[in-house]
Amino acid sequence: MKNRFRIVANRVSTWAGSAYVFVGAVAIVLMWVLSGPIFNYSDTWQLVINTATTIVTFLMVFLIQNTQNRDGKALQIKLDELLRATKGARMYYVNLEELTDFEIDQLNKEFQEIAHRPHAAKAIQRLHEKIEAEHAERHGFGLNRR
Repeated sequence: MKNRFRIVANRVSTWAGSAYVFVGAVAIVLMWVLSGPIFNYSDTWQLVINTATTIVTFLMVFLIQNTQNRDGKALQIKLDELLRATKGARMYYVNLEELTDFEIDQLNKEFQEIAHRPHAAKAIQRLHEKIEAEHAERHGFGLNRR
């Protein structure tokens, strides 16, 4: 079932993102607008477009989210592989996406501050050591296991 959903989600996402579908959607909206005088701009006339757009939006959210999740995972794997294969790269940057939002924000702030300081190389080295120590602690490699 998961594999079928993945295939359908990818195909529908690709199809829905095409120029032809956009032009078709614009045409449908224009036909709806032009039909307004025929139906005296009734509540039913308005309900038709509201219901149709709500249903399409509701279904597309799931398809788009599935596609984005897969793309994000694939991109993360590629980046992790680049880190792994790059000589001198620090492996503790692999899986940074597992940090909390606060930890990521703190890391980002520290890197921004370091980039603007003189002697940035020493500060970056200290930050790397700090990250490595926290990573070891988080994964049970540290001496102070709680």
